[in-house]
Amino acid sequence: MFLVIVLAVSLLANAAASAETGDFMYNGFNSANLSLDGLAVVTGNGLLRLTNVTNQKVSHAFYPDPITFKNSPSGAVHSFSTTFVFAIIPEYPAQGGHGFTFVIAPRREIPGARPGHFFGLFNETNIGNVTNHIFAVEFDTVQNIELRDINDNHVGIDVNGLTSVKSSSAGYTENNVQGFRNLSLISGKAMQAWVDYDGLQKHIIVTLAPVNVDKPSSPLLSLSYNLSPIFIETMYVGFSSSTGSLYTSHYILGWSFRVNGQAQRLDLSKLPRLPHKKKKQKSNLLTTGLPFICLFILSILVFAVAYAIRKHRKFAEVLEDWERDYSPHRFKYIDLYVATKGFGDEELLGVGGFGRVYRGVLPTTKTEIAVKRVSHESKQGMREFIAEIISIGRLCHRNIVTLLGYCRRKGELLLVYDYMPNGSLDKYLYNQPKVTLNWSQRFRVIKGVSYGLSYLHEGWEQVVIHRDIKASNILLDSELNGRLGDFGLAKLYNHGTDPQSTHVVGTLGYMAPENTRTARATTSTDVYAFGAFLLEVACGRRPIEVREDDDVILVEWVYSCWDKGDILEARDPNLGTDFVAKEVELVLQLGLLCSQSQPTARPSMRQVVQYLEGDLAMQELSSLGISRSGNGFPFACHEGFSTPSIPYPFSTDKAFSQTSSVADSLLSGGR
Repeated sequence: MFLVIVLAVSLLANAAASAETGDFMYNGFNSANLSLDGLAVVTGNGLLRLTNVTNQKVSHAFYPDPITFKNSPSGAVHSFSTTFVFAIIPEYPAQGGHGFTFVIAPRREIPGARPGHFFGLFNETNIGNVTNHIFAVEFDTVQNIELRDINDNHVGIDVNGLTSVKSSSAGYTENNVQGFRNLSLISGKAMQAWVDYDGLQKHIIVTLAPVNVDKPSSPLLSLSYNLSPIFIETMYVGFSSSTGSLYTSHYILGWSFRVNGQAQRLDLSKLPRLPHKKKKQKSNLLTTGLPFICLFILSILVFAVAYAIRKHRKFAEVLEDWERDYSPHRFKYIDLYVATKGFGDEELLGVGGFGRVYRGVLPTTKTEIAVKRVSHESKQGMREFIAEIISIGRLCHRNIVTLLGYCRRKGELLLVYDYMPNGSLDKYLYNQPKVTLNWSQRFRVIKGVSYGLSYLHEGWEQVVIHRDIKASNILLDSELNGRLGDFGLAKLYNHGTDPQSTHVVGTLGYMAPENTRTARATTSTDVYAFGAFLLEVACGRRPIEVREDDDVILVEWVYSCWDKGDILEARDPNLGTDFVAKEVELVLQLGLLCSQSQPTARPSMRQVVQYLEGDLAMQELSSLGISRSGNGFPFACHEGFSTPSIPYPFSTDKAFSQTSSVADSLLSGGR
């Protein structure tokens, strides 16, 4: 009996010591005792799967016991070390959703954590708070301009928020081999990561390498940082992830961790295998019922051939060699035909300048999509259009409608997008809408579009000029977030080069005056259109309204209100009294600032984002003035309109009348 008691006490002491030192290793997770929530599960072969193909969900996987990192609240954090093998597998090639983090947090449950770019760690109100006490290393596969991400394939060190203290493109330097080698986090291949903290030197090291390469001596990230103010005495270690609109599966194959020592080396030969597409098993009918099958096939061969010929003619697609060089997913026409119920009128969402848009549900994944049917007479023009659309298809931003893929059939092109259940913004602004957006919702849409446009101008590998920014091309997702869509007129050119002259296209009321003189689309012409969009949303009126007595040009009317010292008079009366006056005034003034006739007087989209975020205060705009009465009207206005707007493609010989100077500050307020 005495020996039993001694043995039990010894086991309890060892368990406590293990929890305190945080020394554990999992070569696969079949027998692991983990704390899981959300989408996180352990698969049958021992993989820890953090996410699946479910939209807007979070997941957490923590070691169940708290680990002692400090001896007292004011003490220093002990050294710790961890290594793990992971893989990120996107549902569609080269289109990854949000990544995952290795995280050390004060609790296993993270209340209020949001999915998407919050990684299941934070929400809009607490991100960046010092009371979070959260340290994380992110493996991010989406570039977020708001969080100052360097690209869409990076590793970053985060403290209490998701704006990384330090980050680097994913890659490694192999021992005894010169040169940095890039790694694609969404390649679907297993990789090993190491995170080490030296408690004496107060130094963090993050290292990354393919699973078959020894730990590099040169780390990916090296940062001097004292974690003692961030950590409390006991913390929980684990992983956190979340899903957004694009489906991605995150797997952890093995994990080792230790406090005050080097984490144990994982046995790579014991790690579970990643999933692969199952091959269809051969039916027993092929071996036992072969004679019957042959007889049956012969009996219906004539009917099958006839049916196949008819079906081929109906669903015939066009595929040329040059298309193989492009990356977006190519859908089968028959799948889109079934998804849209034969492009039936009941699925029609709208009709645009380039074709009709239909709602659809993919038969295999049950994913809701929007399909645009674009007709084109010229084969060469179709080829150029496809090449440009496919380039834009590589864009990835939460405020841009995602192009999922395309399909070609005879003389038409079908473009497949994410489905936006709340439709376009214009139906919430004009013609006595059934649902009116309040000011908070409108301001969020405005900021979202500004993020997306700033990304197009400065955040991607090329400069993208949209050329058709307006409320009808802003789509709203299920949470009424604004997404910029319809890239049918977009142009791309390299950073640091001048855009070439092209056809004058766009929608009247949104086109910059220099467009007709130079036939050149620039970031400034997009800013001009964005200014018209700002006034459109804040005032609930179209840029040009045709009336029997006289046409009303919105920018002139807003200017007249500002000139009288009461710019808020121009706001949408449907807003009532429930609005933030400073925000409405800021949006109206920014709309005027962006609408100036001189391109050099307009702000960049980066500056517009700073104004909307409050990073540039009102008084900082005093040097960007617009003259009041008596000094001329500094905006361009169109003459002789017979219609409220002319859809793209639009070409005109009419001159844009414009007037002179820029003087006193627009954003300094009314008189």
